Amino acid sequence: MDDDIRLLEQTQPSDGDQIGSPRSGTDKDHPADVIIYHLFKLDPIYVIISHLIKLKNAMDKPSEKPLTKNEVMKAEKPDLSGTIRETLANPAADRFSGDDEQFIKFHGIYQQDDRDKRKVAKEYSVMVRTRQTGGIVPAAQYLVYDELSGRFANGTLRITSRQTFQFHGVAQQGVGSLIKSINEALSSTLATCGDVNRNVTAPSNPPVDEVTQQIEDDAFTVTRALLPKTTAYHSIWVDGVQLDLGLGDKIAKARASVDQTNPYLPPPADHDDSGAPVDLLYGKTYLPRKFKTGFALPPNNDVDIFTNDMGYVAIVEGGKLVGYNLLVGGGLGMSHGNKATYPRLADVIGFLTREQVVAVGEAVIKIHRDWGDRTDRKHARIKYVLQEKGVEWFRAELAKQLGAALPAAKPFQFKGQGDAFGWAQQRDGNWFLGLFIETGRVKDAGDYRLKTALRVIAERFSPTFRLTATQNLILSDVKAADKAALEQVLRDHGCAIVFNPGLVKGRGMACPALPTCGLSLAESERVFPTILGKLEDAQAAAGFGGEELVVRMTGCPNGCARPYNAEIGFVGKAPGKYNLMLGGNREGTRLARLFKESVPADEIPVVVGALFQQYAKERKNGQAFGDWVDQASVWPVAPSA
Repeated sequence: MDDDIRLLEQTQPSDGDQIGSPRSGTDKDHPADVIIYHLFKLDPIYVIISHLIKLKNAMDKPSEKPLTKNEVMKAEKPDLSGTIRETLANPAADRFSGDDEQFIKFHGIYQQDDRDKRKVAKEYSVMVRTRQTGGIVPAAQYLVYDELSGRFANGTLRITSRQTFQFHGVAQQGVGSLIKSINEALSSTLATCGDVNRNVTAPSNPPVDEVTQQIEDDAFTVTRALLPKTTAYHSIWVDGVQLDLGLGDKIAKARASVDQTNPYLPPPADHDDSGAPVDLLYGKTYLPRKFKTGFALPPNNDVDIFTNDMGYVAIVEGGKLVGYNLLVGGGLGMSHGNKATYPRLADVIGFLTREQVVAVGEAVIKIHRDWGDRTDRKHARIKYVLQEKGVEWFRAELAKQLGAALPAAKPFQFKGQGDAFGWAQQRDGNWFLGLFIETGRVKDAGDYRLKTALRVIAERFSPTFRLTATQNLILSDVKAADKAALEQVLRDHGCAIVFNPGLVKGRGMACPALPTCGLSLAESERVFPTILGKLEDAQAAAGFGGEELVVRMTGCPNGCARPYNAEIGFVGKAPGKYNLMLGGNREGTRLARLFKESVPADEIPVVVGALFQQYAKERKNGQAFGDWVDQASVWPVAPSA
């Protein structure tokens, strides 16, 4: 048989030949051609085999897919400047367009428009995202943000699932002044979006001992080491924008609150032989896709560490921080209908000491830089490198980068995630207060005047604002004598819910979605409180009202609010319809699975309510809903082959 196949390979028609006729050309009368001609005419099996051989040969050839447009753009403009300066200088421009829509992401900006108004006309704006390692925002810096959100954005501040602030609805004419002022207040927007390492998350609670202080310090060390070294950012937004907004006093206080040094200034760029600046870590084309890093301290997985591209899990022995376990390869984004994309939790790679945090971080970045897929942005995260090449391959490649393999990881265990609400004492004797912020939106709405309350608190008590990875807020460094007065400010402004939201609202999370996000397929933030309320009613009807439940919602499959490892996740599929994900756990260490596609929003309480009823009857003592549903006989039976 093998000999026959080889003969057929030697005699099969070329790509330009017609099946069923002798080959054209000078040797058309060759006896072999006559034989082949008759075989094609008389034996259809030969034709089939010939086609199979050609198909096999085509599949054996290495794929030479072209680079994505983004890769070409980055190579042509490695300083990431695009034509941003020219657009800012044009008073008639109402948006960034063309390649600049991609370049501005590296500067912390997304081009958006108000989708509620599209039927009339597109009303363009941008979203601007700050950098706040571990979610830390000094009170004086917060007051600058509060002022800027009213002057240049839609009057609100949005806490993100990665411990940053977002300004929504920023008009084109205000973006320069906004970013310049953020930098003057000693923060930054550099690399909070784009194909680079983004905001570094870390435990939200303020230091209560030496270990937690060291973790916070290491998070800032990694932040600075992994910043891109482009000079265009400061040239455009800091040096290139002239303004006097009358914020001199607020800016001065913000600068004083962070010791006069911006912790988000990148290290100086290296230079090539011609003297041109170069970035030895990222190169000219940076990473194939976004990269997210976090720090976690067991047993509380409050940053969802397994969902990060790279995670540092603190290892404490004898009350001392001895180092970290390295996690690599997490990421939740996917695309509907594209089986080559999927959510994934990170793998545990090995153990490193505190002295290695930068070297290991840079090594992981380089592996993503060199091995990530630059031909398909939907398949470009480092999670696909881990999944397709394997953990052992990655360990070996990391060892090449470091010059030695990492030791085996040390044991650790997470017992839960989420934020604690109420008062707790810090290491220095001061106090901190955990507050529930519904869907992360700091706003004034009717009698609920949270934005005003937080402004008053910042002015009177100067606490440190700490943004959590579940879109909530911690006010730290509060003196014992100020606790009651601070609480009263919140109550006086109609914000009593921030103290005790319950274990469903307090664990819930939703992305902004409509009307600002251009990727959203369905509502999220605007409908989530209503849906969550109906699920609480369904809990009560089933007899377990008020019990902890991790519910998350996104308007598209990119997973910004991390629905893919929630006990219950809703992922927007179309207007008013959601894919229902079930079976993640409260520890954040297991992925949910697709239970039902395209569930109409008004049917969600019915579908989930029926599961609640069954759960109440079948659960073991203390068994969480996510753990029960993961094993229960409720899953649709797969069709037989």
